[in-house]
Amino acid sequence: MKRSISTDGAPAAVGAYSQVTATDDFLFTAGQLPLTADGELLDDASVADQTRQCLNNVAAILEAEGASLENVLKITIFLNDIDDFEAMNETYADYFEESPPARSAVEVGHVPKGAALEVEAIATVE
Repeated sequence: MKRSISTDGAPAAVGAYSQVTATDDFLFTAGQLPLTADGELLDDASVADQTRQCLNNVAAILEAEGASLENVLKITIFLNDIDDFEAMNETYADYFEESPPARSAVEVGHVPKGAALEVEAIATVE
C-alpha cells in the first residue's frame, strides 16, 4: 500500500507532491534542492555545499521512515551544468564510500529555483 511521508528535518513540499512516497519495500524521494529545513535556498553556495545540502535532505527524509543512505539503491542527480559534475562527485563520494548505489547524473535545461542541482533517490526498507 502506498503512503506519503513528510518530516520537518527536510524542506517542506512546495507543490502537489510528497517528500517521499513509500510502499512496504521501497522509498521514493521527491527531488531535493539545496534548501535547508527552514526553506533557505543555498543557490549562491558552492556546488559542493549545494550537493551536501541535497544529500542531507535525502538522508533526513529516509530517516523519517527508519532508513538511511545505506538503504539507497539508486540516485538520480539533475545538474544545471554538467561542468559541475566533478565538484558534485567529490562531495557525493563522501556520502557513499562503501557499496555506493547505482547513479545517473544528467544535465538538464534548468534546475528549479536556479539551483545547481537536484537529487532524488530510491531506497529499500528493511
